[in-house]
Amino acid sequence: MSIEARHLGHVYSPGTPFSFQALDDASVKIPEGKMTAIIGQTGSGKSTFVQHLNGLLVPTAGELEILGRKILPGMKIRDLKELRRQVGLVFQFPEYQLFEETIAKDIAFGPKNFGVPEEDALEQVKRILPVVGLDETYLDRSPFDLSGGQKRRVAIAGILVLDPEVLVLDEPAAGLDPQGSREMMELFSDLNRKEGKTVLLVTHDMEHVLKYCDHVIVMDQGKVAREADVQEFFSHPEWLEAIGIDPPGIVRLQLKLKEKGMDLGDIRLRDADLIQAIRDWKENHSAVQPEKTANGEVQA
Repeated sequence: MSIEARHLGHVYSPGTPFSFQALDDASVKIPEGKMTAIIGQTGSGKSTFVQHLNGLLVPTAGELEILGRKILPGMKIRDLKELRRQVGLVFQFPEYQLFEETIAKDIAFGPKNFGVPEEDALEQVKRILPVVGLDETYLDRSPFDLSGGQKRRVAIAGILVLDPEVLVLDEPAAGLDPQGSREMMELFSDLNRKEGKTVLLVTHDMEHVLKYCDHVIVMDQGKVAREADVQEFFSHPEWLEAIGIDPPGIVRLQLKLKEKGMDLGDIRLRDADLIQAIRDWKENHSAVQPEKTANGEVQA
């Protein structure tokens, strides 16, 4: 089932001196079963938009259709509880939301909140631990005794244990070292590629967008400024320049080569393709060297 926003608007504190228009006539259709990046400068409306997707916020204008359900202005947030099971929202630094005395209890909190008996909830916890790279030896440990990366895995397990159809990730790799960041992104990529989950990634990291995503949505001043597949998007570095975000390294390299006189044409997004394009360019632009005689003279 698709996700589509139609003229979505959201005003914080309407009718007060603190009123702020965070979303303004935002319309977009999110591809089902794909990994979509949502990018834009701080304050562009990204976080406000994704909080509508699982009913944490309701629109003040327009409508949102998600998983066969319409969310309209005036709806009560308490009436959207089931949507929060279907759409898992992983906030930035989710480990700060851990609160139970054991990992088992923390991960089981969600299923029990949706009426799953305690014994069944524990079985669900045991099944989800390997998905996030943990095992049953962690069940009775305190989450507060874990490393930062392990805490994040536990927090994410608390979302995945509900088996959501859609995953919304707000800077999920923020604060992790390179290895931890890579492992986290591979986890979400596997959930998309192998299990077919629709994944939305809010991020400032264009390397992650390039490597893991299929589609890109650009937000600017509360509006959807642009959307495109990844290949088309990075083929227009001026689009990133317009919102003040640096392109990934492989794109920057090609722009630099172009400045130096090596215009390779279309932007390549894979290392192997770029290497081949450079080789082809050199072959096509290398001057034919005249043959020389044994004493060094150029033959006529």
